[in-house]
Amino acid sequence: MRAVDIIIKKRDHEVLTREEIEFFVDGFSKNQIPDYQVSAWAMAVLLNGMTDQETTDLTMAMVRSGEVLDFTNVVDFVVDKHSTGGVGDKTTLVVAPIVAACGLPVGKMSGRGLGFSGGTLDKMESIPGYRVDLTREEFMKQLKETGIVLSGQSADLAPADGKLYALRDVTGTVPSMPLIASSVMSKKIAAGANAILLDVKTGVGAFMETEEDARKLAELMVAIGKLSNRKVIGLISDMNQPLGCAVGNALEVQEAIDALHGEGPDDFMEHCLVVSSYMLLLANMAESLDDAREMCEVAIADGSAFEMFKKLVATQGGDLSYVDQPEKLPKAKLVAEIKAEEDGFVQQVNAREIGETSVELGAGRAKKGDPVDHAVGIMVHSKVGDAVKAGDILATIHANDPAKLAAAVARVKDAYVLGKEACEPLPLFYGVIE
Repeated sequence: MRAVDIIIKKRDHEVLTREEIEFFVDGFSKNQIPDYQVSAWAMAVLLNGMTDQETTDLTMAMVRSGEVLDFTNVVDFVVDKHSTGGVGDKTTLVVAPIVAACGLPVGKMSGRGLGFSGGTLDKMESIPGYRVDLTREEFMKQLKETGIVLSGQSADLAPADGKLYALRDVTGTVPSMPLIASSVMSKKIAAGANAILLDVKTGVGAFMETEEDARKLAELMVAIGKLSNRKVIGLISDMNQPLGCAVGNALEVQEAIDALHGEGPDDFMEHCLVVSSYMLLLANMAESLDDAREMCEVAIADGSAFEMFKKLVATQGGDLSYVDQPEKLPKAKLVAEIKAEEDGFVQQVNAREIGETSVELGAGRAKKGDPVDHAVGIMVHSKVGDAVKAGDILATIHANDPAKLAAAVARVKDAYVLGKEACEPLPLFYGVIE
């Protein structure tokens, strides 16, 4: 078997066999197939696509390129959650404790922010002492003993995916639907998930800007799940405006703590309850979605979800005083308010503009390895559909640099569009793929 023949076959719109895909991924992993051939193959996939079976075979080949976690002797069933990234998406910080408090263990491996999309690990590191670098043994032990873990991803999980992504990033092949789907699913399957809840974002602040593309991606990942004997549900959710109010690491942790007390923004609370309910349903912990939701609401109301969050933080070395007294979380030195200049209705709060502005303030990374300022960010007080009066505060910017603050003020003003006509709030979800 030769790599060039596999490239030609995909170039000519033919379907690759599982053996051909495994040969190609294995050769790339072992540095036996050079980057230039893999780049040519990735471009052929981008242009000509893959069948669901090909994409599943690619996913499983990448899974087998490294370590595969097995929780059989640790917990009975593992449900994982994956968001395709967004602005103000601190959902994991709330959903994981809710679900764990309902009796479903959550062992979650998360990533850092890159581009305008925030990272769960960066948010949690706003709490001094919180460790995100657990070893495999520590991860397993904590999952068994406490029922909740939130740590960084091991480099040994699906290493072929990491190598392929680095190439895709510099060869213009990132937007390939089969390569995106196999990348996400290979990491989740390698991380030991029996079932996966996918939160696929769509809108100006998402990687899949159109609902059609988000739906295609969700359908493909659900198909991979079915063909690899995993239970998968995909939710198509809105990312035209930020989720909740807080954008920025410490600000988002504060909002997550508020939500665990039942006091988060309405849209964020609803989003977390829907995601949590579907996770319980995937694990057969409830007979219906309504029953699952009731369990989640009880976990918030009786304080058990918040206690589970505290247990998570304490077990991973975080200073609990920052959870009990969130006013101790990092604070920015400079604060500026953006006010409505006239009466009207909010027509748009551009999520991408808000996310990119937050990165420029220092809340995210322009490139891998950049330091993060946990204190800075933006609070979005008015959302699409809200009626506002002249002088009402639309947003608050938290900054540590006067020049960055001035630039952020201009950008956030431009992110808002007000009009005289009333408009409907944006939907939270556009569909469910099962």
